Amino acid sequence: MCVTVDVKGEGTYEIDLATDGDSSPTYTDLLHEVDLSPHEVSVLVDGRPVPEDQPVDADHVTVLRLIKGG
Repeated sequence: MCVTVDVKGEGTYEIDLATDGDSSPTYTDLLHEVDLSPHEVSVLVDGRPVPEDQPVDADHVTVLRLIKGG
């Protein structure tokens, strides 16, 4: 499954997520692919937030950083 991840203000990534037998990759797995923690971002699908533990079912997601800098 190929997913486009748009990290607002940082760039766009094309991620190829492999399904592993019985389990489907989650949005947390997707975030790890772009080196982000689910604790510092919100994942949006069609402009609506999705739980990070939900299986990925979209081919385009938007990621908003909640914490930046320090």
